[in-house]
Amino acid sequence: MAHDLFYLYDDTEETKTRFVSFMAESTRFDLAITTTNRFYGKKLVINIQNGRSAIIGHDDLKEEGYLEYAFNISEAEAQELHSFLETVI
Repeated sequence: MAHDLFYLYDDTEETKTRFVSFMAESTRFDLAITTTNRFYGKKLVINIQNGRSAIIGHDDLKEEGYLEYAFNISEAEAQELHSFLETVI
């Protein structure tokens, strides 16, 4: 038996995605960073290695422990990722 879906939204939008891979001191990062109008100026950042993603803006970068939690990475890895994201967010 098929159920009718209740859509909260179903939009299509042109986006810009940057794929970047870099080697930090403690690990390698493979990221997809998507710019869209959807998230009020924030970017959708996807860690391609573990499939984790987060919507990140300047305010999120200031929040202690946010990157560790969002991407399930160590504090040292988060510091390296933070340094990179500061340049692109």
